[in-house]
Amino acid sequence: MAFIEFDNVSVDIPIYNASGRSLKKRLLQVATGGQIASDEQGRVVVRPLEDLTFSLHDGTRLGLVGHNGAGKSTMLRLLSGVYAPSEGRARIEGEIGSLIDISLGIDPEASGRENIYLRGALLGIEKAEMNERIDEIIEFSELGNFIDMPLRTYSSGMHLRLAFSVSTMVRPDILLMDEWLSVGDQGFTHKAEERLTQLVQSTSILVIASHSRDLIMKTCNRVLWLEHGRIRMDGAPEEVLPYYFGDIAA
Repeated sequence: MAFIEFDNVSVDIPIYNASGRSLKKRLLQVATGGQIASDEQGRVVVRPLEDLTFSLHDGTRLGLVGHNGAGKSTMLRLLSGVYAPSEGRARIEGEIGSLIDISLGIDPEASGRENIYLRGALLGIEKAEMNERIDEIIEFSELGNFIDMPLRTYSSGMHLRLAFSVSTMVRPDILLMDEWLSVGDQGFTHKAEERLTQLVQSTSILVIASHSRDLIMKTCNRVLWLEHGRIRMDGAPEEVLPYYFGDIAA
């Protein structure tokens, strides 16, 4: 059973190169909502997330909404393990898969085939499993003989097809996304959409950050509205989105 439980979780990020007194003073003066402060050692500290308490269980399809800088990307990084809570307690049970940066680890000088193994290793997939599935990945990518050419010879569409083909082969318990993936390649779009839909349907918990009202209404059964790193509203899409998009005054 997959679940995510946050209990009064905050994240602090120290800014080590902001030691100058004038810079610290200026940052403190422009801070809003108590998001920038100084710690006991006098370092400037940015707090992108503050006092978050919520839980997600099997079947949750959570949409993260909020203005740019509200903390959505930090939340996804916290869930993926890039950041750890500075305060509070976070419990996460289940294998996590991230489609936040599907091109992470791609080497432009290596061939497409070599990059399949590189990206697979970053996803935690054993080489034996990659050996079994590499033909399937190559066929899905539709790269043909280009699979043994250096990635620097690929068009942007070919590059994205390769990254998408590898990254969506996993079936995690918890799936993290920053907007819905679009391959931008007209001939590849239909089957890419099908695979992404199957991936979302197979995962126990989905967390997707998005600015698209239609996407959240179609995909999610719960919405978390972040504002200045705090939870502004938490509820069903039909309850939260009218307030977030201004249909109803908050």
